[in-house]
Amino acid sequence: MSVKAKKHLGQHFLKDESIAKKIADTLSLKGYDDVLEIGPGMGVLTKYLLEKNTTTHVIEIDTESVEYLKNNYLNLSDRIYEKDFLRYDLNLVFKGQSFAIIGNFPYNISSQIVFKTLEMRNQIPEFSGMFQKEVAKRICSKEGSKVYGILSVLTQAFYDAEYLFTVPPSVFNPPPKVDSGVLLLTRKESYNLPCDEKLFFRVVKTGFQQRRKTLRNSLKVFNLSDNLKANTIFGQRPEQLSVAQFIELTLLIEKDEK
Repeated sequence: MSVKAKKHLGQHFLKDESIAKKIADTLSLKGYDDVLEIGPGMGVLTKYLLEKNTTTHVIEIDTESVEYLKNNYLNLSDRIYEKDFLRYDLNLVFKGQSFAIIGNFPYNISSQIVFKTLEMRNQIPEFSGMFQKEVAKRICSKEGSKVYGILSVLTQAFYDAEYLFTVPPSVFNPPPKVDSGVLLLTRKESYNLPCDEKLFFRVVKTGFQQRRKTLRNSLKVFNLSDNLKANTIFGQRPEQLSVAQFIELTLLIEKDEK
């Protein structure tokens, strides 16, 4: 029995064993004992994770895939969670302990998977996954790039992001219409920001909502003082600012509001 890919779940099953092994080998397995795979499907990646010296858990929303995994991976059966990753409280499983995330992610929720990882960064030292190539490149891009945006800045504030390799459509069933890209996120040693984190998120998101405008115009909603708006940083557009400069900008706004 094999599982039929479901379009509404964005499923594209990887069928190339060598790529599955290569993805499994991207994790360093340092600093945690547990690995959570998101959307394992028929377990092509799971099989290689189970060979590692860590405990593998999988979370899968598709009932048919869960049944397949339970029948074919008996040593995994009590660590298969038939849940929606985005809605499930992972501390019911990990009890506050550290774990890594890995997966061939459904394209339609891949950005949301990253945002949930950022929320749980205290517990996630490492993250490796396959995205639509364009999204993977965006997450890893640096300031000055046309694709640099909210996802790039927020991810790189807490993680070092590295684009590893490209995967062609032909190795999937059914093949997607675009190339895929695998990236690795390694949590920074210092992953707490020296500014108000909620304000940092707001500044980044607000700035990029009108990315063609200078920050002086796009950040009007913060009611900045004329004195602060005279600062040269406000004459730049958001994609020109590094993560460190966004932190500096947030600190300036924080002081201005007091």
